[in-house]
Amino acid sequence: MLRDTRLSGRDLSRIDEEIRADWSVEDLDFEEAVDYHDALPPGKQFARVLENADRPLLQPRAGVPRLDDQIALLGHLEDAGRADLLPTTIDSYTRDNEYGKAQEGLEEARDTGEDTLNGFPAVNHGVEGCRQLIEAVDAPVEVRHGTPDARLLAAVTFAGGFQSFEGGPVSYNIPYTKERDLARTIEHWQYVDRLAGAYTERGVTINREPFGPLTGTLVPPSIAIAVMLVEGMLAATQGVRSITLGYGQVGNLVQDIAALRALRELGEEYLPDEVTVTTVFHEWMGGFPPDEARANGVIALGAATAAIAEPDKVITKSPQEFGGVPTKEANAAGLRTTRQLIDMMREQDINLDGVDREQEFIEKSTRSLMDTVLQLGDEDVAQGVVTAFETGKLDVPFAPSESAASAVLPARDDDGRVRVLQFGDLALDPDLKDVHTDRLDRRARAENRDRSFQMVADDVDAISEGRLIGRPGGEQA
Repeated sequence: MLRDTRLSGRDLSRIDEEIRADWSVEDLDFEEAVDYHDALPPGKQFARVLENADRPLLQPRAGVPRLDDQIALLGHLEDAGRADLLPTTIDSYTRDNEYGKAQEGLEEARDTGEDTLNGFPAVNHGVEGCRQLIEAVDAPVEVRHGTPDARLLAAVTFAGGFQSFEGGPVSYNIPYTKERDLARTIEHWQYVDRLAGAYTERGVTINREPFGPLTGTLVPPSIAIAVMLVEGMLAATQGVRSITLGYGQVGNLVQDIAALRALRELGEEYLPDEVTVTTVFHEWMGGFPPDEARANGVIALGAATAAIAEPDKVITKSPQEFGGVPTKEANAAGLRTTRQLIDMMREQDINLDGVDREQEFIEKSTRSLMDTVLQLGDEDVAQGVVTAFETGKLDVPFAPSESAASAVLPARDDDGRVRVLQFGDLALDPDLKDVHTDRLDRRARAENRDRSFQMVADDVDAISEGRLIGRPGGEQA
């Protein structure tokens, strides 16, 4: 039966043998890997760099199939983009545990010189390839992926020198996949977190970063934060001691600043004292305008938010988001745009009305959800979160997963803050629901229309069309 309890050493060894049967990899020698990590210079130790920073650090997304190309790409982002932290984004076949297909794609990329995969197949490159990548750049590097079952990927990349690993059992299941069972995914991620914890106990701190944006589309802050707290608590049980909680920009400056501050406060409240909590802000994850000038405006709004809220890390976007995978030059330009805005605005004392009130509302809403999760699990967060999603007490908008009700629908209020239009069975207290309904009613009156699903559809496309709120006919209130 699934429980939020620490895996034993015997469990870890048993699972090690199981996952190696899926794909033949070179020997993963834990003791030798610890020695390798110990020899890395301080500037490549991810948690050390992140936790000791005195300003928001910048990190892009980037991944290509061939090792030499990935090294060149990260080198460009480090030099031309001045990235503080570097990514290695994993390909889709690896995310689906299709290592044979990833190998075929890698070999084709080597033969043709084309990027035949949409990321870096780290399992296929193996421990040695990962170490070549780590050694070729100066900044710390994180694994970013989207894998519901990331056990083999974690084993290879941890041994290969990576010291930060994104994702979690909820954030890489509910928004990413349809048929994966949530309880089973939690079991898989208990191994990932226990392995990270085992390294941590040997003096090699592995940073873990739950994926905050979830579906990336108008996710109410309380839902996103509740998922972050659940995944942080699950990781802490397995011995993880460096946890970076994420949040994806929704576009309203006051709400985003309030949410980032609430994320940090609640993270320190719910996670054990021995855990170092940091935060990461993801610039806009929804649809981008089709031209680069307007896309830079979206990036600048994210940068301004980060400058005021001061998360520990910012995941940047490029002005070519509309067209798919950006060039390395555009990726570096997005980094520089963000850095310019942050550096200018951090020198100013900026106070916005309404942030404290919105933060209090977000914290009350998140506690309402977390109280339900813990109650449903009889204080066991693993059991509680599975039951919460089964019953719709916790839910994520637009989620494809069969483990979620997907009954919650969001829309923006008249100020552009994301509220809940349809609650389903979401476990928000009645007085909190009243706030959402009242704010959306005000917008409906201002626009002379009914509060309806059309608001949702209009808001999803609004930023890509040059606005924040999906007003009828593009009008401004």
